[in-house]
Amino acid sequence: MDFENSARSKDYLERIDAFMREHIEEQEEKARLMMFERDPLYQWTPPPELEQLKEKARAEGLWNLFLPDDEYGAGLSNVEYAPLAERMGQSFLAPEIFNCSAPDTGNMEVLYHFGSKQQKDDWLMPLLAGDIRSVFCMTEPAVASSDATNMEATATIEGDEVVLNGVKWWSTGAGYPNCDIAIFMALTDPTAHKYAQHSMVLVPMDSPGVRIDHMLTTMGYWDEPSGHGQISFENVRLPVSAIIGGPGRAFEIAQSRLGPGRIHHCMRLIGQAERALRMACERATSRVAFGKPLANLGGNRERIADARIAIEQARLLVLKCAWLIDTKGVLGALSEISQIKVAVPNMAQGVIDMAIQLHGGAGLSNQFALPAMWTHARVLRLADGPDEVHRGVVARLELAKYVDRDAARG
Repeated sequence: MDFENSARSKDYLERIDAFMREHIEEQEEKARLMMFERDPLYQWTPPPELEQLKEKARAEGLWNLFLPDDEYGAGLSNVEYAPLAERMGQSFLAPEIFNCSAPDTGNMEVLYHFGSKQQKDDWLMPLLAGDIRSVFCMTEPAVASSDATNMEATATIEGDEVVLNGVKWWSTGAGYPNCDIAIFMALTDPTAHKYAQHSMVLVPMDSPGVRIDHMLTTMGYWDEPSGHGQISFENVRLPVSAIIGGPGRAFEIAQSRLGPGRIHHCMRLIGQAERALRMACERATSRVAFGKPLANLGGNRERIADARIAIEQARLLVLKCAWLIDTKGVLGALSEISQIKVAVPNMAQGVIDMAIQLHGGAGLSNQFALPAMWTHARVLRLADGPDEVHRGVVARLELAKYVDRDAARG
């Protein structure tokens, strides 16, 4: 395994770093405290400055960097893209400005790998251009969605149509006024194999029967301008051609989507942990209490050292996972994908919490980004599967080694 940045990755990283320092970081605090205009449909209007920065990033070739196809994106491997995602993750705005933010990245990957030509023309190309936004509708309020086979929402095939019914929530991106397309995952054939019962369907948000019921706060944050919505689908009728890849392929598609997507999530979160550690060190060396810098009080040196160690460990694990996906595919990295999904959010939550503690009361206020950063890390212990599910995957794969060994001896 060689984690040295390639020449292409170094070039992009240098250009992203320069762009962020010159155009984004100076606007970060202002944008974070900005009140977004909200309309009766629970949607927010992003400030014009955000769109201007997107146009500038696209003009400089810093656009769609996540796609491993140089026709549509930068053509980078997961290992090459990982440090870029980390750098972008230090800002709340940067991933969107470079058109590299969730859930659009995952949805674009689904369309890139599994979409028909018509689906790509209708939805992938506008997403790549940044003209529209998208939402992924999987989690449901009435069932334990940690087990996706529990889904009650249905996508029933009737002749040449598919009829959708159900309620989804935590549908990130629903608050954008130009959120034009949803990927809706639902039960199609309850008699099929457990992992061949569900389908993913492309649903235009203006389809009759689609309704945003309300937006959800995350520990008090609205997460403007994207937001997380509860969306109802009532007898939504679409052509069967709206099903991605054909009926019954939802779990296969989801597995493909979530592998690289978790690399992106985790590296962005490592970027946030780096930002939190920097803030902690700046605070610890600039503030004095009881006649000493904060860094010299109450074991804070050890806490800072532990934070650095934890970040480095997490980064290496994610890079190993990215390398395995690049070389062996998602199936060759199943344990590592689950490992990073547990390790990184817990690490980041701890580092950010330490930074909050060093900031005292200020660390709890909106004068600093730390509360929002902590909330984001906490969210990712549930999003894309809770810790418990991923620990279960790691344990099952680990124990299988010994079961197989015992059987061979038998």
